Amino acid sequence: MVKSRQVRAMGTVIDILLPDETPEELMALAETRLHEYEYIFSANDASSELMKVNLNAEIKPVTVRPELFHLIKLGLSHSLSNHSRLNIAIGPLVQTWRIGFSDAKVPSQVEIQQQLALVDPKQVVLDEVQRTVFLTKAGMKLDLGSLAKGYIADLIVAELQQRGVQSGLLNLGGNILTFGASSHADGLWRIGIRDPSGGEADWKRLLKIRSQSVVTSGIYERTLQTANRSYHHIFDPLTGYPAETEVASLTIVSEKSVTGEIWTTRLFGYPPAEILRQVNTLPEIEALILLKDGTEFLSMGLKKYL
Repeated sequence: MVKSRQVRAMGTVIDILLPDETPEELMALAETRLHEYEYIFSANDASSELMKVNLNAEIKPVTVRPELFHLIKLGLSHSLSNHSRLNIAIGPLVQTWRIGFSDAKVPSQVEIQQQLALVDPKQVVLDEVQRTVFLTKAGMKLDLGSLAKGYIADLIVAELQQRGVQSGLLNLGGNILTFGASSHADGLWRIGIRDPSGGEADWKRLLKIRSQSVVTSGIYERTLQTANRSYHHIFDPLTGYPAETEVASLTIVSEKSVTGEIWTTRLFGYPPAEILRQVNTLPEIEALILLKDGTEFLSMGLKKYL
């Protein structure tokens, strides 16, 4: 048997599932940590630690706590990798489009070009000795939204395990991390992968995992509807527009949840064949790709989870 708690944080609904014998204070600890980490990593809260970095762009370096520094360092390394679509400096574009918020709008081409000049990750300067972050241009903004949920899940699970919790599941709005055995006879957790053309409870595939993470990025998650078309929230950092793609969703299976976040973001927007080519060279991840027309592609090792 398991006990569960539902928490609203980070712009989504979060489910915490832990063994029934888990002390209530540890369930409460997990909830407390969610809110604490949200405060640190939020790009939408003017008082967050990340926003202190953004508000001091071109002004001065900002000292940050170790968790934030580590995630910025990790995100920056992948942002600077060749052909990566992950860019932690993409904040100006995200804040200009505002997709997922009530004031979302389609910016003018002039606005987009102005913001593209501010999304260069090479202008993010880290000092490991002082643990500071400096954005060299006024108007630059870091946005860790593509990484933070996975990183937070990893931190919380590590702490729960240190405190003796043997198993559980965290679902941060579709970003899922499991540890230990489930209540099923085989000990595997069942994770449904949504059919992009269906509703929230319509599953295209069911994955069976243990002590692993499943992260899915999809164009159906947050959209801006206009009279002429629909815009999704996954941006191409080169054009400033939502990525043009035939892929409806990309799911990554990995040990760490932040690893799934990194690779769904790095790869989303590439053709399916290129996604598979890259994933099949990386032993730490597997992928499920669902196209808009219903076609699916599986990486070489994914079948063991079906």
